[in-house]
Amino acid sequence: MSKKGDVLMIPAKIDPISTTTIREKGVESIVDWFDQHQQSFYTLGWCYLSNQEQMEELFYRSIIQVQKEWPRLKGKAAFETWVTSIFIHNCRELSRDRSLPASEESEPRQGVFKALDQLQQDEKDAMVLTYVQGFSREDAAHLLQVSVGKMKELLFSGIQSIRNEMWSGTTFHGCREYQKDYLDYLERTMDRSKKIDLEVHIYHCQECQEDLATFQEVMLTMLDLPNNIEDVPVLARFMEKIKDRLKEKERHKQKQNKKRKKVRIAFASVFVLLVGIGYFAGAFTYLYYGWTEEDPQLRAFLQQGYGQRLNLEAESDGVKVKIKSVIADDLQTLVYYEIEDINEDSQYMVGYGDGVYVENEYEIMNYETYPTYYLPDLESELNNKEKNVFQGKMGLRPLKKDNGTIKLKITKLHRLIRDSSEQSRYWGLGDIEIKTGEWNFEIPVTKQPSIEYALGEETEIEGIPVRFDKLIIAPTATILQFGINHEKPEKRIEFLNFNNLEVNNNKVKAQMYGSSFVDSQQDMNWNTFQTNFDPLFGEKPEEVNIQFESAYLAFEDKKTIELDDTREYPQTFEYAGSTISIEKLEVGQSFDIVISNHEIMNRAYELLHFNIVSEDEKVPSGMEMNSEGVLVDKNGVEYAMNKAPFSYEEIEQPRYFQTVQSIRFHNNDAIPKNLEIYGYNTTRYLDDVVKISLE
Repeated sequence: MSKKGDVLMIPAKIDPISTTTIREKGVESIVDWFDQHQQSFYTLGWCYLSNQEQMEELFYRSIIQVQKEWPRLKGKAAFETWVTSIFIHNCRELSRDRSLPASEESEPRQGVFKALDQLQQDEKDAMVLTYVQGFSREDAAHLLQVSVGKMKELLFSGIQSIRNEMWSGTTFHGCREYQKDYLDYLERTMDRSKKIDLEVHIYHCQECQEDLATFQEVMLTMLDLPNNIEDVPVLARFMEKIKDRLKEKERHKQKQNKKRKKVRIAFASVFVLLVGIGYFAGAFTYLYYGWTEEDPQLRAFLQQGYGQRLNLEAESDGVKVKIKSVIADDLQTLVYYEIEDINEDSQYMVGYGDGVYVENEYEIMNYETYPTYYLPDLESELNNKEKNVFQGKMGLRPLKKDNGTIKLKITKLHRLIRDSSEQSRYWGLGDIEIKTGEWNFEIPVTKQPSIEYALGEETEIEGIPVRFDKLIIAPTATILQFGINHEKPEKRIEFLNFNNLEVNNNKVKAQMYGSSFVDSQQDMNWNTFQTNFDPLFGEKPEEVNIQFESAYLAFEDKKTIELDDTREYPQTFEYAGSTISIEKLEVGQSFDIVISNHEIMNRAYELLHFNIVSEDEKVPSGMEMNSEGVLVDKNGVEYAMNKAPFSYEEIEQPRYFQTVQSIRFHNNDAIPKNLEIYGYNTTRYLDDVVKISLE
C-alpha cells in the first residue's frame, strides 16, 4: 500500500538575522536578508496577491516596517517569526487595498493559488504558515492567536477546501472516525498504537486510501510551492526595483545558489557502450550483466533488455548520488540508485515526496497514477557489504508518452540507522536524520510496452461470484484485474488477497501493498480491483493458476441496544455469538461510552460497524473516537499493539481485532439513546486455486 509508507516532513524555518548586523548596517542588512529569502517570501506573498505591482509594494512596506520596529523586538520572539507576522499583515492589507493604480492587470490565478483564494482568511493563514513557511503548529497558532487544537481544525478544513477546488466534481468518502488522524499520520506525530490502527484500517478500506492520498497530495503541493516558483511570473529586476525605492546606492549580493555539480555520464567500459548501441548479440548482453551488475532485481531487467546502464552522478556536501538505471512502463517509472557517503561511514536513502521532486512531472508524467513506495532493503547482502554505500529503488509516476527526459531534483536524503534494538527493527529505518544538499539529474527514459491477456473466467468465494477479467504483463510488475459481485448487501467480499500467481510453471508472489480499486463502469453490480505481483519474464502464457490467500468480508447484521445512563455499568449484550460489554456510560460535560470485547478466540467479527444515535435518530455532532486492538496471525499468535515491538510485514496473514472502542460526544444538545450496530467485518483464510487456460 504505497499510501501507507508515504510520510511528510514540514520544512525547517528560515535562518534568523543577527541584531548586531541590523545595528551596524541598518536597512542594508534587512534588504540583504529579504534578498536571500526572496523565493520563500515571494511564494508566501503570491498566496495572497496576484499583481506584480502589489508584490513590490509588499516587500517595500515590510522592509521599512522591520527596520522601524526591530528595536521593540528585544528578544521576545524569533526574528523570522516576527518578520513573517509583519509580512502576512501587509499581505492582508494589500489584498483588500483597491487604491493602488492598476498599471498592470492581475495575473490569472491557476492551480493551488486559485484554490487558496477560495479559503477563509484564517484557513489560508494556517496553510501558508505551516506548509509554505514551515512553522510548527504551536508557532503558527501563536502567530494567529488561536489554540493548537483550533490550528489543527483550520489545517484540516483548509486541505479539504483546496482538495475540493482542485478535484472539482469528485466526491470523497473516507471514514469520519479516522479522518481526524490524517494530519498527525502524514506529519509523523502519531503514537505507535494509533498509527498501526490507522494503517490496518486503511489497508482494508479503499475509500480511506483514496481520501488519505488526496490529503497527502494537497500537502505535498503546498510544501512544493517554493520549489515551483518558476511557475509564478517573477520580474528579473524585482529586488532591484525595491532597492531603488529605498534609495540604496550600492548593489547587494544576490542570493547565492549552491553550485550545481556537473552531471556526467560515465560508462564502466567500452563494452557497456557497445551493448548500449546494440553491437553485441542478446546472449552477450545477458552474460555481460550477469557478470557486472550486483543488484539481482536490476540485473534481471537489464538482461531482459528493459533498460540500460546510465550511471548519472551528482555530488553535494560529501555525498554522491548515482542513478544506475531506470525501467519504465505503463504502471510506473522505477529508478535504481546508489548513494555513497564519501567522508563518513553513513548510508542514505531517498524518499519520494520528501526532498525528491520531478520538476517537469506535470508535463511528462501521468498524474492520475500514484507512485509506488518501496521500503529500503536493509537485510540484503548488497547493502551490508559497505558501511557508506546504499543501493535502493524508488517508484515515480508512469510517463504520458513513449519517451522523455525526467528532470529529477533531490534536496534531502534520509540517513539509515542500523540499531540492534527491537524498536529500530520495528520501524525499519530507526530514527531518521536528514542530509540536505542539491543533486540534479536529467534522466532519459523510454517506456516499455505491456501485454494484456483477456481471462474471462468466473468462480465463487464464500458463495459470492468473483470474475477474472485480464492479466497484464509489464516489465516492472504482473497485474491481475478481477471483479467482485456486490448484489447481496447482507454478505459482501470487500477485498481479496492472493498468495501467488503461476504462469507457465513460474510462480510470482503478490506484492504486499500492491492492490488497488479500479474505477470501472462496466457493470454497476461489480467492483473492479487489481493486484500487483512480481515481474514475469519468459514466453507467452498458456495457463494461469491463481491461488487465493484470504477474503475480507462484510456482514449486515443489525441490532439496537438501548443506552440508559441511570443504570449501573458495565452491562453486557450478545451479538454475532459474542458477549460484548458496555464498560462505561457517563453523561456530564461530555457524553462518554466505552465498548469492549477482549475474547478473540473463535470470535466471528474483527471490527464492528455502529452508530450512537439520539431519540430523533440522528448522530450527535462533535464525536471523538479511539480504539484499541490486537493483531493475530494465521496460527493464533497475538501481537499486542502497545507492548513489545514487532514487524507488521513479518506477521503471517495478520488479522486485526478491535478490543476496545471509546466514544466521546462534546455536544450535549442531543443525548445519545441507542447503540445501533449494523454489521461487522471479518477475514476468511483461503487456499482455493483457479486454473485458467489461455490457449
